[in-house]
Amino acid sequence: MTENLLKPVVETSYLTAVNVARYRCVMRYFYEQHQRLRYWLKPEDVFEGVLGYGALEDYTLEQCQNDMDQLVEWKNLIPRHDGGRASTVEEYLRKKFRYQMTPYSVEIERLLEGLEKIRGYGGSLEPTLLEAIARGLKIIEETGCFGEGEAHQTWKATYDAFTQLTQEAADYIASLQSAKAEELMLSEAFLIYKNSLTRYLQNFVRGLQVHGLKVEGMLRLITPSRRDGFFAAVLDDRAGMPQLDDISSPEEQRYHLELEWDSLVRWFLGDARAVSDLQFLEQATKDTIAKIVRCALRIQEKQRSGVSRKRELDYLGRWFFNLNGMDEAHKLAAYTFGLYRTRHFQGIDNKGTDSTEISMWDTGPNVRSLHSRSRGRRRDGGTQAIASSREREEQARKDYLARRREKEALLRAYVQAGELTISDLQDVPPALRHQLLYWIGQCIGSRSRTIRTAEGVQIRILLPPGGRRTMLKCVDGSLDMPDYTLVFRDPSGQFTRSIHNEQ
Repeated sequence: MTENLLKPVVETSYLTAVNVARYRCVMRYFYEQHQRLRYWLKPEDVFEGVLGYGALEDYTLEQCQNDMDQLVEWKNLIPRHDGGRASTVEEYLRKKFRYQMTPYSVEIERLLEGLEKIRGYGGSLEPTLLEAIARGLKIIEETGCFGEGEAHQTWKATYDAFTQLTQEAADYIASLQSAKAEELMLSEAFLIYKNSLTRYLQNFVRGLQVHGLKVEGMLRLITPSRRDGFFAAVLDDRAGMPQLDDISSPEEQRYHLELEWDSLVRWFLGDARAVSDLQFLEQATKDTIAKIVRCALRIQEKQRSGVSRKRELDYLGRWFFNLNGMDEAHKLAAYTFGLYRTRHFQGIDNKGTDSTEISMWDTGPNVRSLHSRSRGRRRDGGTQAIASSREREEQARKDYLARRREKEALLRAYVQAGELTISDLQDVPPALRHQLLYWIGQCIGSRSRTIRTAEGVQIRILLPPGGRRTMLKCVDGSLDMPDYTLVFRDPSGQFTRSIHNEQ
């Protein structure tokens, strides 16, 4: 397998050669005759067939012979000496040949023929394929002894149905996600297909839910011994159909048979690392149905956008007016209008607390000044006086001094106490919590675990023994944190003397 994977495929050289048009015509004629069971062709017949396409001008028999010789070098054709037509020794010595396509070339042309017919993803969703898989697994589980050729036919029908199901379903779902389908879903013409497409997908989902569960149940009922016995019957049937060009050993055939079985089991049952592909397919189909419904509703809303909705709005307004409370009004607004379009404002959301349990309805509004974003400049209406900011500055100075006095009072109390343990605090206000967390963060960030405030007070943090933790109980919630101890000292004594002087 590794050698086949790594070696170059010289048989595809004629698809990119300089005279690709001539090679393609020769190979397509060979392929068409192969389909008609004419395998060995003479150069004259090939030449006449290529001319019949009408695609090559000034094409000669000598060029046709040279093209077939080149295709022989690329292993696309197999030559065989044609000595039956010779009537003299000279004609026999000229070595006229007949040519046949190689198996690789047949598959390449078959692939190209299929590619030429592709106009999209295609595919389909057929619940009958699930029924065929379930039926085959039921035969495997119930039949202990197979007749001649029955096991091979059962497995071939089951695995072919499985392969077709996965490929067709993947292609069909991909076609619904393509750009062409997206464009169609945005047009009004999509409403014609909406009902039939939705019904088609819903029928497939029901088939998945019914027959998919049957397949899962049958796979779990088949024991390893029953599976091994079935594999042996399949290999016996294949041994009774010898293939001249198949040189794989029974061990290799058994290995490939087990790989096919494992892929079937993994697709329906999944494994330890991921859920089954059956669930993915079911969810993808349901998501596609929801997408179709959303697109249809969007198109219908667009059609109704020009229609007057005065009566509906009047009815809705009376409904709001007759409600008993604000909570009911909020619920009705949520059902009617949904989420409003979000607008983002730059700044800090000042809720007054860090608790996530406080609702936005329980906090005060945040005032933001909005300015026009228009690029057109407005004409000045005349001279304007300079706005005085003295009152705002004075208020800001008072607020700063008040916060500083609160901080100094807090420091004085802690300096007099000498130390503070987190577990001893109760009903801590938000301002005190912010200050304590600021001091703790500064101390933790220092190598000596010690900081000095602007007032000259030295604060040192002591880590809790054994990593002990506690709950800092605040007025707006509780905070789980280590049980730190803060030690306050005034080395210079100036801050302590100022306390006594004020007293």
